[in-house]
Amino acid sequence: MQGSANLNLMIKAARKAGRGLVKDFREIENLQVSVKGAGDFVSRADIAAERTIRDELTGARAGYGWLGEETGAAEGQDPTRRWIVDPLDGTTNFLHGLPHWAVSIALEHKGEIVSAVVFDPAKDEMFVAEKGQGAWMNESRIRVSGRRTLDEALLATGVPFGAKRTLPATLRDLARLMPATAGVRRFGAAALDLAYVAAGRIDGYWERELNAWDMAAGLLLVREAGGLAEPLRGAGGSSDILASGSVIAANGDLFAPMSTMLRAPA
Repeated sequence: MQGSANLNLMIKAARKAGRGLVKDFREIENLQVSVKGAGDFVSRADIAAERTIRDELTGARAGYGWLGEETGAAEGQDPTRRWIVDPLDGTTNFLHGLPHWAVSIALEHKGEIVSAVVFDPAKDEMFVAEKGQGAWMNESRIRVSGRRTLDEALLATGVPFGAKRTLPATLRDLARLMPATAGVRRFGAAALDLAYVAAGRIDGYWERELNAWDMAAGLLLVREAGGLAEPLRGAGGSSDILASGSVIAANGDLFAPMSTMLRAPA
C-alpha cells in the first residue's frame, strides 16, 4: 500500500515505540509498575511509548491536536486535525508476559478518522488503513470474513474488570450470544480485536466502557475492510462511537443479527 505522508509518519512512530516496548517486554520482571485504578495498570513502558509517539508526530505536525491515554488532550493550532493515541493497548497482557498487545494511532480530520495504524510488535503485524484506500496487514490486503450465520461465527468482547459497572450487562450479552455462536473470545486488547475483525480472524466484536483511543484506529480498519461498526445503543458515525464508549463491529451479514441480540431489552 502506498500510504500518505501522514500514514508513513504514523507507521514510523508505531515502529519506534514498538521497539522500546519489545525491549521492556523481554525484561518484564524489572518493569516499574504503578496502579491507576483497580485492575488498571500503567507501566513505565507505557508512558515512554507515548512520549516516543508524541515526539515523532508533533515533531513533524506541530499544529495538530492530541488525545493520548497517558497525557490527555491538547488542542492544536489546526482545530480540524488531531492524533488519537493508545501507546500500549493491552497493558495487563503486557505486564503478565502475554504477547498480545498493540500500539494504536489514528488521525482524525473534522471529526472523522482518516488514517489508522494498529501495530502488534510481538508478532510484527502492522495493520493500516486510510479512508477510501482499503485496509492492509503488512503487505497484504485484508477483508472482513465471509461467514453468514451466527452459529458459525467466532466473536470477541471485553469482560469488565475492577470497579467497572457493566458486568451485569456483559453477562447478559454473553448469555444471549454464546449459545448462538461458535464461540466468544476475550483477548484483552480492543485495538487488536477490531484489527482481527478487519482481517477476518474473528467475525464480530462488541464492548462497553471503551475510550476513544481504544477504538479510533480499529474502527477505520473495520470499515475499510468492508465491515460495519456502530455504537452499541444505536446507529452512528465514527465520532458517535468514540463519544458513546461502546461498539459493535462485524461483517455485513452478521452485523444485523448480532446487534439485534445485543440491543434487545433486558
